[in-house]
Amino acid sequence: MKLDESPAWVNLLNHHATLRGVHLRDLFAKDPARLDRLTAEVEGVYLDISKHRITPESLDLLIALAEQEGVVEKLKAMMTGARVNTTEDRPALHTALRAPRGSVIEVDGENVVPQVHEVLDAMTEFSEDVRSGRHTGATGKQIRNVIHIGIGGSHLGPRFVTDALRPFVSPGLTMRFISNVDGADLHAAVDGLDPAETLFIVASKTFTTTETISNAQEARSWVTASLGDDAVSSHFAAVSTNLDAVEGFGIKAALTFGFWDWVGGRFSVASAIGLPVMIAIGPKAFREFLGGMHAMDQHALNTPLESNVPALVALVGIWSIDFDGAQSHAVIPYARDLASLPAHLQQLEMESNGKSVTNNGEQVSVPTAPIVWGAAGTDAQHAFLQLLHQGTVNVPVDFILVARAAEPFGNHQDMLFANGVAQAEALAFGLTSQEVADSGEEAALIPHKTFPGNHPSSVLMIESLNPFTLGQLLSLYEHKVAIQGFIWGIDSFDQWGVALGKSLATDLIAELEGPSISAETDTSSAALIARYQLLRD
Repeated sequence: MKLDESPAWVNLLNHHATLRGVHLRDLFAKDPARLDRLTAEVEGVYLDISKHRITPESLDLLIALAEQEGVVEKLKAMMTGARVNTTEDRPALHTALRAPRGSVIEVDGENVVPQVHEVLDAMTEFSEDVRSGRHTGATGKQIRNVIHIGIGGSHLGPRFVTDALRPFVSPGLTMRFISNVDGADLHAAVDGLDPAETLFIVASKTFTTTETISNAQEARSWVTASLGDDAVSSHFAAVSTNLDAVEGFGIKAALTFGFWDWVGGRFSVASAIGLPVMIAIGPKAFREFLGGMHAMDQHALNTPLESNVPALVALVGIWSIDFDGAQSHAVIPYARDLASLPAHLQQLEMESNGKSVTNNGEQVSVPTAPIVWGAAGTDAQHAFLQLLHQGTVNVPVDFILVARAAEPFGNHQDMLFANGVAQAEALAFGLTSQEVADSGEEAALIPHKTFPGNHPSSVLMIESLNPFTLGQLLSLYEHKVAIQGFIWGIDSFDQWGVALGKSLATDLIAELEGPSISAETDTSSAALIARYQLLRD
């Protein structure tokens, strides 16, 4: 049976029809106890979904959909090593990366937790060596700059977490990240740095990723031009499983940290991919980060759906996409240090659930992942919130608020909080033409200053932004993605859509370097190649 023909789905469609034309103003006015059912909290993370166009009955029906699709059972299967990545016949066991020492989680009959902690212990030793000055550069100078080279999940996750935990980064370290094969990225990263004080971390599971290895080779040249070939072993570490390729590059086996094929890139920051994070904030804070992730893992696994924060976020997302017709989703953190969160969530959500084929190989019968975008507030208010308030599209929003600043500065935190709450309120309730008229506005401007409201949003509020709460937040969104994928019946853990463009690019590079353009190349691409060659040469 297709999802859109299932009993729970049909019930939701019929219920949604009863809410058509109902405004959030009315929903709040008619139900003074609305917040009792439409809020939830776990260890300092507070969720308010009351500003979505739903009722408690809507939530009950969404929970019935999750139960129909076996969400709880599938989540447990994922977290205990089942091969939920069906197209690649692999587990998706990122939750094992933050399991406490002594836990038992098996893959093919083998407990993987000891392996996880063996790598964490090796990362800890190296991180402490770098931070203390025991590991020096080739000339004996202390490492003061760490540049991480990766792409996709091996870049976005570590960069986001390092940015978000900026107040916890050692003041003696400069952290930079390279992912783009554009040479400008590398030039910007090394600008002003001393090679003798710089450590590169190259993150590539196979050590063959084109963009990453191209950047690594150029970084190697930058180091050896100043310090000689022998310096590579002191200035490079690797996160990879291809020990032969790493050794061929000149990186010591002792400075190579592995991970497993049951870890997807976009879920991998808790693995050795997080090495730059551990160096930046220290092993103790990194383990606090893992502790926050594990705490949210346990909440997602063991809490009833009606008060399960990741499940509620997932379910209102299903409502917005599949019943309210939203095609995009904005994430607006009212915290400057969370500015990289929308970019990380773009990959996490769109690469995971941007699928049109079910696990059974059939076309999906309902829309899946939306376009995810956003920016930090208050910048967002002066960039795109105009469209959200008075435009013609329905864009649900996640507002993320922080109660206590890590670095208090006057009343700035009060201003941030007030702006975030005000935007959610304005989107929900708007400003009627009568209210504008009553304010004394001239008649000609009344239509322009009327806000329709009835725009949905969630508010996620944390007490403070620290390693533990950041771990909670990241795990929350990972479980949201998995739960939505379970409901849609798709594989949230593969990414076949990435492969075709990369394959074509490889062929085109050969054409760019060859004497002629293939007759099989389409006329548009052929014309672009010819123009590029003319301008390049």
